[in-house]
Amino acid sequence: MIGIISDIHGNEAALVAVLAALDDMPVRRILCLGDTGGYYCQINECCDLLRQRDIFSLRGNHDDYLATGAPCPRSNSANRCLDHQRAVITPENLAWLQSLEPAAQVEGLDLVHGGWQDPLDQYVQPSEACFADREGPAFASGHSHVACLWTGGGKTYCNPGSVGQPRDGDWRAAFATWDGAAFALHRVPYDLDATREVMARAGFEPYFTDNLAIGARIGGRIDSILTLGT
Repeated sequence: MIGIISDIHGNEAALVAVLAALDDMPVRRILCLGDTGGYYCQINECCDLLRQRDIFSLRGNHDDYLATGAPCPRSNSANRCLDHQRAVITPENLAWLQSLEPAAQVEGLDLVHGGWQDPLDQYVQPSEACFADREGPAFASGHSHVACLWTGGGKTYCNPGSVGQPRDGDWRAAFATWDGAAFALHRVPYDLDATREVMARAGFEPYFTDNLAIGARIGGRIDSILTLGT
């Protein structure tokens, strides 16, 4: 069995909970679909955990902002968080993010962070047309922060949801597993107060963490697979 995680976004408490849950399963490998960086302030702790465990990782759009120095084009809140992460990330962790690619084929899975037309920043709404020109039966992407399973036309797709900032109305950290034939979605609670406290110590007001308790994006909006946001 393979574990699939995505969109950690510097939330160490959520990542620790997900890794502990996966360690209790018969999982032989963990794959990360990107966005270790962005939003919450424990970028080094999260990078260190993935690197120490040799977890295969893709580059997400927030990882790309850190790797290249580019700003997020659509969110002042995201840019404030990125500015903090740029100030604290270690050279080793920055170099690791810069080494990552946004797409890969691993263990028979066709993986991207965003989508297959734009691996960094496309929001996938799965359909038979979406995968018609892709070889293979199994696909996974992150980016939307909305957990999803879909099958059609002999193909199956999974978005594992977000470890560090779920946006589908369920506050618990999200992840998925793949047993070689089917995906399964999972949720696990984590220590919200730990994330709130470390953000407050870093100078972030509650606006940046209030959303976590309701499973929403910063500002409080809840998304669904049919109304994917930016």
